[in-house]
Amino acid sequence: MNVLSIQNINKQYKNHKAVDNMSFDVPKGSIFGLLGPNGAGKTSLIRIITRITGADSGNILLNGININQAEIREVGYMPEERGLYKKMKVYEHLLYLAQLKGLSKKESKSVINHWFEKFDIGHWHSKKIEELSKGMQQKIQFIATVMHKPSLIILDEPFTGLDPLNTNLIKEEIYRMNREGASIIFSTHRMEQVEEICKDIVLINAGSKVLEGKVADIKQQFKSHTFSIDCNAANIPKVCSSFKIVSSSEDNAIIQIEEGITPNQILAELMENNVQIAGFEERLPSLNDIFINIVES
Repeated sequence: MNVLSIQNINKQYKNHKAVDNMSFDVPKGSIFGLLGPNGAGKTSLIRIITRITGADSGNILLNGININQAEIREVGYMPEERGLYKKMKVYEHLLYLAQLKGLSKKESKSVINHWFEKFDIGHWHSKKIEELSKGMQQKIQFIATVMHKPSLIILDEPFTGLDPLNTNLIKEEIYRMNREGASIIFSTHRMEQVEEICKDIVLINAGSKVLEGKVADIKQQFKSHTFSIDCNAANIPKVCSSFKIVSSSEDNAIIQIEEGITPNQILAELMENNVQIAGFEERLPSLNDIFINIVES
């Protein structure tokens, strides 16, 4: 079952087509990557999903139902830009936002205290938002996004401004919420982050979908039959019938094999030439490599 279905969404701003006939599904219970370079249309699409703006045409279904103001409370959205009131104090701001999401004042206080204890930030209670660093503001914005326990969480560049320690802290919370049943859309132009976190992705560019599927399947689809060999590279024969050397160093070589040749055949050929092998693995392309290949082709 899909938690979210995007069906033929279009959005035009004057002479700019921000979203061009976009369609894809987000599997329920997934951590789903919405990828693309800056200006690809990711934020425009998210704003349509969260009803901040409207689509010119198309439908968006949340759990099989056309999304409306009632269902939108099931969505938590963390925008890339800071969505906080700088002059408000941290605790008062979170209390205000929690009640906007439908929590009672008593529930709101309990939830906020829970997150303050979890992140060890009780000393920020009376600080104004503007007194916090960008990374600390990001943590407050994350709490504001998830404290009402939405079933669908949309995170737009959630690690912006965070140091490695706090990045890992937020990652662990993403994994935990997903284990507890939340579906998560992770939007970013940092494709290496998605490779670590997401199993399913959609890749967009210039408002259009260019690729969709499971990360593992996509990598297999675009693999170039390239392998890394840990060995004494000087002993690798310079001319071989079944592979070519792409690059080499003293103790490693990158080779590309021909279509139809198996890794076992390569290993046999190397051993016949007295190459001592310490490691042998296929090198799959990164999502960044795949994207560049698609856009430039």
